[in-house]
Amino acid sequence: MKRYFITGLLIWIPLGITFYILQFLVSSMDQTLQLLPESLHPRQWLGFHIPGIGVVMVVFVVFATGLLAANIIGQRLHIYWERILFRIPVVKSIYFGVKQVSDTLFSSSGQAFRKALLVQYPREGSWTIAFLTGRPGGDVPNHLSGEYVSVYVPTTPNPTSGFFLMMRKSDVVELDMSVDNALKYIISMGVVAPDSNKKALPRN
Repeated sequence: MKRYFITGLLIWIPLGITFYILQFLVSSMDQTLQLLPESLHPRQWLGFHIPGIGVVMVVFVVFATGLLAANIIGQRLHIYWERILFRIPVVKSIYFGVKQVSDTLFSSSGQAFRKALLVQYPREGSWTIAFLTGRPGGDVPNHLSGEYVSVYVPTTPNPTSGFFLMMRKSDVVELDMSVDNALKYIISMGVVAPDSNKKALPRN
C-alpha cells in the first residue's frame, strides 16, 4: 500500500503544481483587463465572464504590437516614443536598461544564455551549472588580469534569481549540453539528469 501511495503521489504532485501555475498565470492575465475602462471589458460584450480571456487579450495585444512595429510607420512611432522616454530622467534609466537586457536575451542574434558551463561556486571544490552571458565590459576589464567571462549562476529550483560573476575563462568548463537541458537539471535540483553520453569539453 505504501508503494502504491507513493506512486500515486508521484503522478499527482507534478500535475497539481502544473495546474496551479497555469491557474495563477491565467488569473494574473485576467487581472490585466481591470486596467481597461469598464465599457471595454469583454464581459460587457458577452454578458458573462470567461476565465482565461485575459490570456487571449494579452497574446493579441503583443502580436498586434509586434506586427505594427515590423513596418516602417510602426518603427518611426517606436523611435518617436523612445525619444520621449529618453527625456524623462528616471524613466530613461529604467526603460533603456531593461530594454538592453531584453534585447540581449530574446534577440535571435544575441549570445546570452547560449552556453551551459560548469563552474566552481560558492567555493573551490563545489561545482554548479552556470550560463555564459558575455564578457566584462566598460572599465572592468582594465582592472582584471587575464581573460575573463561573464557568468550567471542561477539558484534552484527558481532559476530566475541568481548571481552574476566574472570568472577566469580558464576556470570554467563549457558543457556539451543545451541550455534547455541545463535549466531542467537546475529546476529539478539535479533529479532529472540530462540524457547525454558525451563528455564535457576540455577547459579553454
